[in-house]
Amino acid sequence: MTVEQALIFAVLVVMVGFFLWGRWRHDSVAIGALLACVAFGLIPSYAAFEGFGHPAVITVAAVLVLSRGLQNAGVVDLLAARLLPRNAGRTLTIAALMALGAFLSAFMNNVGAMALLMPVAISVAGRHDLTPGQVLMPLAFGTILGGMATLIGTPPNLIVSGFRAELGGGGFGMFDFTPVGAGVAFVGVVFVALFGWRLVPKRKASDADSFDTGKYLTEARVTEVSKVRGKTIREAEAMLEDADAQIIRLVRDDHWLTAPRPGRVLRRGDILIIEAEPEALAGVLSTLGLRLEEEVKSEADTDKPDETSDDTAADDERSADDADVPEGAEPAEEKEDEDEDEENKGKPDSDEVVMRELVARPGSGLIGRSASDIELRTRYSLNLLAVSRQGRHSIKRLRSTAIEAGDVLLMQGSPEAIASFASDYGCVPLAERILGIADKRVTTVAGLVMALAVGGAALGLVPAAMSFVAGVLAYMLLRVVPPRSLYDAIDWPVIVLLGALIPVAGAMASTGAADLLANALVESVARGHAVFALALILVVTMTLSDFMNNAATAAVMCPIAISTAATLSVSPDSFLMAVAIGASCAFLTPIGHQNNTLILGPGGFRFGDYWKLGLPMEVLVIVVSLPLLLLVWPL
Repeated sequence: MTVEQALIFAVLVVMVGFFLWGRWRHDSVAIGALLACVAFGLIPSYAAFEGFGHPAVITVAAVLVLSRGLQNAGVVDLLAARLLPRNAGRTLTIAALMALGAFLSAFMNNVGAMALLMPVAISVAGRHDLTPGQVLMPLAFGTILGGMATLIGTPPNLIVSGFRAELGGGGFGMFDFTPVGAGVAFVGVVFVALFGWRLVPKRKASDADSFDTGKYLTEARVTEVSKVRGKTIREAEAMLEDADAQIIRLVRDDHWLTAPRPGRVLRRGDILIIEAEPEALAGVLSTLGLRLEEEVKSEADTDKPDETSDDTAADDERSADDADVPEGAEPAEEKEDEDEDEENKGKPDSDEVVMRELVARPGSGLIGRSASDIELRTRYSLNLLAVSRQGRHSIKRLRSTAIEAGDVLLMQGSPEAIASFASDYGCVPLAERILGIADKRVTTVAGLVMALAVGGAALGLVPAAMSFVAGVLAYMLLRVVPPRSLYDAIDWPVIVLLGALIPVAGAMASTGAADLLANALVESVARGHAVFALALILVVTMTLSDFMNNAATAAVMCPIAISTAATLSVSPDSFLMAVAIGASCAFLTPIGHQNNTLILGPGGFRFGDYWKLGLPMEVLVIVVSLPLLLLVWPL
C-alpha cells in the first residue's frame, strides 16, 4: 500500500465515520473530505471543484426544478384524484397508492412525490381504520422503489451513469434501469400490499387528538392588581420563561386576537388564553397575578354590577391604562390597536383560525431552529401549540425547542398563514389539503414539457443534462416555475454533496485505492466467483445506504465496483447496476433515505421500527435483483 492509498483510505474512513455519526450535515462532511484530499495532494487544486460541473450534478438540479413545476401545476393532484380508488379494500388501496408513488418517483424527485402523497395516505388510513404508519411506511418504500426505474428517478442512478460514461462507453440511457428497477419495484409493491403492511408496528397516530391540547388551554383574566397590567405581552411572556407556558390568544372586548403582537399592552379585563402543563398552572397564575376566568364569571353572576357604573368605570380604566403605558411604548401604535379593535369588535382577527399539523422535511429551513429563532408569531401570526417527536408530545419550552427532521408541528392560525409558512420552510401538511381548481393550461404545459425532456434524453437526441436544463428554461419562460423561486426548488445540500464527492471518488481510482480494495474483496470473500462478488457489492452498498446518504454511498462504491469487475475481467455494467439498486434500497433505518425520515414523526415510529418490514424488503430485493441483473446485464 502506497502513502497516497493510505491517505485516501484514511479520508474515507473519517468521512464515513462522520456520516454515521450524523452530527454534521452530509454536505459539510463532503466538503471537508474534498479539502483534505486537496491538502494531501490527492486531488490537484485546479480540479477540486470540477465535480460541480459534472453532468450528473446538473441533471439532479434540473430534475428537482422540473419536479417543483409538476407540483405547482397540480399534475400530481390530478393523477391522485383519478387513479386512486375511493371504495376499494385495504389491499387494493395500498397497492394503488404505492404504485402511484412509484410511478411518480420514476420521473420526479421521490421526496417530492412522497411529500405530495402524504396527506392522501393519512386520509386513506382514516378511511380504512389503520394507523397512519401502516400506510405511510408502504408509501415511503414504494416511492423509494420507483426511483430505481429510470435514469432520473434518484441521484444514485445519475452518479452510476456518470461513472460509466467515464469508462468511455457512454452513460446509461433513460430506461436502461427499467428492466431491473421496475421488476424489483413491482415485486416489492405486490409484497407490501399483500402482506408487508401487516408487519408495520401499530403506533399511536400523531393527529390533533394525540396532542391533548384541550386540557392545557386555560382562560385567565387580567385584574386591577395583576402584575402584568400595563405591561406588554412580550414582558408577560418573559415572566413565564421558567413556567413552561405561553400566551396564545388575547380576548379584549369580545374581540379574539390570535397570536397578538408582542408589543400590545395588557389592560384590566383582558382575557389571556394560556397554554400550560397542568402542574404548572398554579405557578403561572401566581407569577402573572391572574385569576381564572371561570372564577370571575361566578362572582359576576352572584353580584351583578350596575351597567352604567360599569361603563363609567371602564372608561376611567381606559384612561388609567393609557397613563400606565411603560416607558418606551408607542402611544400611536396603541391608539392604532384600539381603532383596529373597535373596527373588528366581535370578530376574530382572521376569517378562519384553524389548527394544522405540519411535518418538518429533511433539509427544511426549520432544522436546528426554534420558533423564537424564526420569529414565528411576529412574521406569520402563528402559534406553535405542540411538537411531536417520534410519537412523544409535549408543549414544554416550545419557543426554544430546536426542530428536528420528522417532527410534527401543531400550528394554529389562519389557513393562509399556515400555508405560507409551510411553503417558506419546506414543511408537509398532514391534514387533507383543500385543492383549488387547477389551471388546465399550466397543467398541460407542465406535463408536456416534462414529457419532451424525458423523450429527448431517452431517444438520445441530446444529452440528459442538456435535455432537462432545456426543460427548466421552458418552465421559466412559460411561468410554470416563477424565476424568483427557481433556486428555492433545488436541494442545495445534495448538490454540494455530489459536487464534492465526485472528485473524491476520482481520487480513489487515480491512487489505485479502489483496485486495492476490490482485489481484497475478490480474493478474500468472493474467492474469484463473479456472481458472489456481484452479490457482495449489492449487499455492502445496501448496508452502507442504510446509514449514509444514498448519493454518497453510490459515489464511494462506484470506483470499487468498477475495479472489482476489472479484476474479474467481466463487464462493469452489472456491478454498476448493483450499486444503483443497493444505494436506493435503504429500508432498515429512518436515516437511510429522506422519505424514511419524513414519516418518522407522522407515523409515530421509533428508530427500531423500520427493520420489521425493511429487513424482508431488503432480502426480497436481493433475491429478485440478482437474477435480473445476470439476465439483463450478463457478466
